Amino acid sequence: MGLFGKKDKLQIIAFQSYGTDSHFYARGRALEDEEIDLSQKGFFNLIWNSYKRFETDEIRNTSVRIKLSDGRTLSGKTDKRGYYVFDESLEDLGQLTNQEGWLNYEIAYDDSALRREILHQNRFPGEVLIPSENAEFGVISDIDDTILHTGVVSSLKWRVVVNTIFKRASKRTPLKGSAEFYGLLHRGKSGEAANPIFYVSHSPWNLYRYLELFLQENDFPKGPILLRNFPRLGSGKSRAEKPQKQKEILNILKTYPNLKFILIGDSGEHDADIYKEIAELYPNQVSAIYLRSVAHKKRMERVSGLFETYKTTPVLLVESSEQAIAHAKQNGFIK
Repeated sequence: MGLFGKKDKLQIIAFQSYGTDSHFYARGRALEDEEIDLSQKGFFNLIWNSYKRFETDEIRNTSVRIKLSDGRTLSGKTDKRGYYVFDESLEDLGQLTNQEGWLNYEIAYDDSALRREILHQNRFPGEVLIPSENAEFGVISDIDDTILHTGVVSSLKWRVVVNTIFKRASKRTPLKGSAEFYGLLHRGKSGEAANPIFYVSHSPWNLYRYLELFLQENDFPKGPILLRNFPRLGSGKSRAEKPQKQKEILNILKTYPNLKFILIGDSGEHDADIYKEIAELYPNQVSAIYLRSVAHKKRMERVSGLFETYKTTPVLLVESSEQAIAHAKQNGFIK
């Protein structure tokens, strides 16, 4: 709801997702348009935009429709938090992709009872990545403190709050050399491949556009950005339940059983444990693990000990992007 009771226009944010030649998987969220301008400068504008990113007015239980470039249509509905998921078996989707493997589609509201003004003539673009069968390998990378300094390992997480709320995405600095490294991985050993890159983070979907802009502004290869839902109040998480990041990685490996992957993360939080467990479950699919070192002595000692006798998969604790690039060349991942 806008100021003075005026209703905001409606929008749909389509999250970049991934699928196969016979599996269409797309998700996103239907929301009121809060007119968030990620390029705005000034302290109060940053505070106001950050508030609007998390104070969302979702469009619940509303019909939506997807149209593919060949005319095929799919019908679905948003849930009580405004999210939609299309999980469909379709044929010959690879024929609809571009050279990088992206399938473009349009999504629209499909409910005549809404009686609300809708942005962009009710036509919102979406993309699904369908990796080529000629891809040499895939990359699954964490975002926080792996390519973007967030301060996840700082005490009380205060740096995460400061960096996310008080800094524009276009002014956030990537970790040195990371965009070059990812570009080389994307092009692979041949220098002409389109190896898929998947970005995973524990951040909520509310930060999707913020992180998307950060990756674009810093010339990272385009890839699905996989985040998590905010937990509902009172919905305690079972200790046996896997972190959402781990679930996403496992789903990617299951989706592409014939594709090998490089896992990239940092040694600050739980990436080392998650990646080690995944590599032990899928030793034939994980070609290497890169863990960027963080400035935290005890955590570095713990991670070093974790992999001291580990032989299943090559593991490199990365001090710099130059070191990672050299290792990737030696192992035939990049040109």
